[in-house]
Amino acid sequence: MAANVYASATDGGSGGDSAATRSGTGVRTAGATIDCPDVGTKLTSVPEQARGEVDKELALLDEQIAKAYQQLIEAAQQIQQDPGFADNAIVNPLKEKRGASLERIAIAIDRVGDRPEGLEALAACTVQDGNQAPAQGEGQDGAAGEQPGQEQGQAGQEQGNGQGQGANGGQAGNGPVAADFADINSVQPNVNDPRPQGDASRGSFATSCGVNENGLFNSDNIIAAPGVTNGAHHFHDYVGNQANNAFASDQDLANAETSCDDQGDKSSYYWPVVRLQNGTQEQDAQKPGGGIEGNAGEIVTPKQVTLTFVGNPREKVTAMPRLLRIITGDAKSFVNGPANANASWSCTGFEDRQLKDKYPLCPQGSDVVRTFKFQSCWDGRNIDSANHRTHVAFADAAGNCPSGFRPIPQLVQRIVYDIDAPSLQDGGRTTPLFAVDSFPEQLHKPGTDHGDFINIFDEDLMGEMVDCINGGRKCGAGAGGGQDPAPGEEPQEPTKSPEAPQEEPTKTPEAPQEEPTKTPEAPQEQPTKTPDAPQNGNGGGKPGDQGDDGDDGDDGKGGAAKPPADKPDPEPDPEPEPGDASTAPGGARPEVKATASADGGNAAEQGGGSKNGDDQDTDGLGDSQAVGQATSAAPAPSAPSRTEPQAVGEGGLADTGAQLWPAAAGAVLVIAGFVVLRRVRRSHM
Repeated sequence: MAANVYASATDGGSGGDSAATRSGTGVRTAGATIDCPDVGTKLTSVPEQARGEVDKELALLDEQIAKAYQQLIEAAQQIQQDPGFADNAIVNPLKEKRGASLERIAIAIDRVGDRPEGLEALAACTVQDGNQAPAQGEGQDGAAGEQPGQEQGQAGQEQGNGQGQGANGGQAGNGPVAADFADINSVQPNVNDPRPQGDASRGSFATSCGVNENGLFNSDNIIAAPGVTNGAHHFHDYVGNQANNAFASDQDLANAETSCDDQGDKSSYYWPVVRLQNGTQEQDAQKPGGGIEGNAGEIVTPKQVTLTFVGNPREKVTAMPRLLRIITGDAKSFVNGPANANASWSCTGFEDRQLKDKYPLCPQGSDVVRTFKFQSCWDGRNIDSANHRTHVAFADAAGNCPSGFRPIPQLVQRIVYDIDAPSLQDGGRTTPLFAVDSFPEQLHKPGTDHGDFINIFDEDLMGEMVDCINGGRKCGAGAGGGQDPAPGEEPQEPTKSPEAPQEEPTKTPEAPQEEPTKTPEAPQEQPTKTPDAPQNGNGGGKPGDQGDDGDDGDDGKGGAAKPPADKPDPEPDPEPEPGDASTAPGGARPEVKATASADGGNAAEQGGGSKNGDDQDTDGLGDSQAVGQATSAAPAPSAPSRTEPQAVGEGGLADTGAQLWPAAAGAVLVIAGFVVLRRVRRSHM
C-alpha cells in the first residue's frame, strides 16, 4: 500500500464532510475500512475432526478481507468519481467469496456433526468510516462476559475529534491517527483490584524469557490459524519457545529451545510488534504481514518484558494443563466492538492509570507500558476451543470464576518500551507516531492489542508454581519483576517503592568499595557506571515504574547480573495480606524452598529456580543461559554488569601498595608526633 511516509495524523481532509459509514454514496475511502462479521467468534462448537479444515477457511476469510481493504485504498480515486464503485467492485465480490468459504465450513462440520445454522448471514461486509466509533460487540461474549478492558475510558470511542478525519495516517496510510493518542496526565487513576480474602492464593511466580533479543518474528498464529502461513497478517514478537510457527506440532514445541532462564519453561509468549512510523524499511517491508499489508516502520525491541503468574483473590489455584492455549484481547476489536478487547496502555510511574482504547503520551523520562492480564479460569477439560475463548474465562470483579470453571495461575504480561511521545501537531514528522501491528483493516487501533500464550511448563515446574502461589510466596527465575535485584534485596516491590530496586544495584557494588573509596577514583567509578546501563526502566531519571496494579515489579533494572535465580520472599507481598499459606497443598515443601532461597544459593529447592527436568541446573537459570543475563530486559548491558565486582576486586600488588601507602605514612606521622610531644613534656619537667 503506497502512501506518504508521514501521512499526517492531523491533516483533516474536509472536516465538514458527512461521510457515510457504510458503502455507497458519500463514502470517504481515505479514512475507510472493511467491516465484516467475525465468523470465528460465532463458531463456539466445532467437532475436532473438522477443526483443521475450519481453521483454514477462517484464515482464508481473513485473507479475503485484507485483500478487499487493499483494493479499497487503491481504488480511492475511482470511488470519488463513482460512489457505487466500492459496492460493485469490492464489497459484493467479497460477499460472494465469503459465502463460498462459509459454505465449505458448514459442509466440513456437517460431515461429522450438526450443520451450523445462520452462517450465510455472516457473508455480507460493509465499508466503515475509519474515524467512526466501532459498533458495540456483536454478541462476542466469549466465556466469561466480564473481561477487563471493556470500559472504554476517557473519550473512549471518540476516534474522530476533527483529527485525522478523511485520512488514516501512519507510514502505510492505515493508521494510527492523532485521535488514537491521549496524554496520560489527563487520565484519572482507574485501577481497582479485588482485595484478597479468605482462602486467596496470594503468591506470585515470575519467569524471565528475554525481550526477543534473538529477533524471532513471523506473521503466523499457531493458535488461531494453525498450518496457515501469514495467518495473523501482522508480525509477532516471540519469547520463550523458539520453534513457534504456523506448522509447529505439539512435539516440535516440546522439543524446542527456550529463551527462558529456567529451561523448564518452554512456553510460548507472543504479541504484535510495536513500530515507529519513521519511514524505516524493515525486513518485512515487502512481505505479507509486513509492509504489503500496512504494517510498516521500525520494529521497537522492548526495553523490558515481565512475565508473572499470580493467584486468585478468593481461592487456591490449580495447575494449568500442558499445552493450554489462551488468547487475550481481540485483534479485530475495531470492527467487532470492545466485548473481547483487553488492551491496557500506560506509562512508567503512572500505572494506576490504564488506557483501553488510546496509546499513551508519556511525559519526558517515562516509558510506554502495555499490559495483558490473561484469563484466569479454566473449564477443567479443554486446552483450546473452536473460537479459542470458551475454554477459559475471566474471574468477575470479586475474583469468582464462572460456574464450572476453576482458578488457574493468571499470566500478567508487561512490556515496556523506550518510546518518546509523538509530535501530533505535525503528524509525527518531528517525533514519529507509534502503533501495534494489526490486521490491515483494523487501522492499528490501540484497542486491537492482544497477547497469546501456550503453556509448555514441565510438570514439576508447574507444580512448583502452584505451590508457590498458593503458599503466598514470590518465586521464579524472574522473581525480581525482571529487574535483577541485588542479593538480599526484597524482590518485586511494584507499587510502594519503585526506587528501591534502582538504588540496590548501585549499593551492591559499593559494599566492596568501602576500603578504596578514599583514594582510588577509577575503580569506584567503574561499578557505579555499570548498573546505570542495565537499569532499563527508571534509569536516567525516569519516574517510578509501578507494575500494573501491583502485579509486577519496576521496569528497568533488568540488565544487571542476578545471582539468585529464585528469590521467594518470606515477608508478605505489599498487596496480598499475610496468612492463608498454611492451607496450601504441599505446604511443607514450599516452606523449605522459601527458606533455602534466602541466600540465593540453594536453587535446587527454589520455586522456579532449577527445574529443568534433570536436576543439573542448580543455579536456576538453565544450562544454556548466561548466569548474569537478565532476559527480561535488553541484553546488551548484561555483560558489563557481570564484570562489575571484578572492577573493584581486581588489581595486583602495585595496586595494593598504592592503596596502603597513605595509611602507612599516616601511621609514621602519628608516631613522630607522639615522640615530639613526649620530648616537649620532658623539657618542661
